[in-house]
Amino acid sequence: MDSAMYWKEITVDWGESDPFGLVYYPRIVAWFNETEHEFFRTIGYPIDEMIRNEKTTFVMGEVHFRFIGPAAYGDRVATTITLTEIGERTLHWNCKARNAVTGADITEGKATRVYARIDDSGELNSAIIPDHMRRALTETGQLNHLETDIEQEAGYKKLEE
Repeated sequence: MDSAMYWKEITVDWGESDPFGLVYYPRIVAWFNETEHEFFRTIGYPIDEMIRNEKTTFVMGEVHFRFIGPAAYGDRVATTITLTEIGERTLHWNCKARNAVTGADITEGKATRVYARIDDSGELNSAIIPDHMRRALTETGQLNHLETDIEQEAGYKKLEE
């Protein structure tokens, strides 16, 4: 499998770290959550639309991060997620954050997401990741799964002929 990879640059907000640059753990998790959500939007699967239209989502199954170096208010940080494995119902990510200016490591870790269906009562149940989504995750560099309106129209014209 070619590893899907996505990165995003963020700016450390006031209150995300202490005066010594130690980033608060929930903020580290949020950085990678935001990066992952942006990745899903980019490949055509916005999480908010999945929840609203398909009653599915990816929920956090397990997360481990370790602090390496400081990040202070106003620092620019490059967060990177790399998909290392796709299970039947899970995604496994390696996550890293570096100072975008100096390249100094800030944190690294691993996260496992579980694909879940949301039932009418709001309860989550794990589900098998659909093939179309699996292809989107493994072909991210090509984005073959996204058709433009022109390509869709051309496809319809071919069917009519």
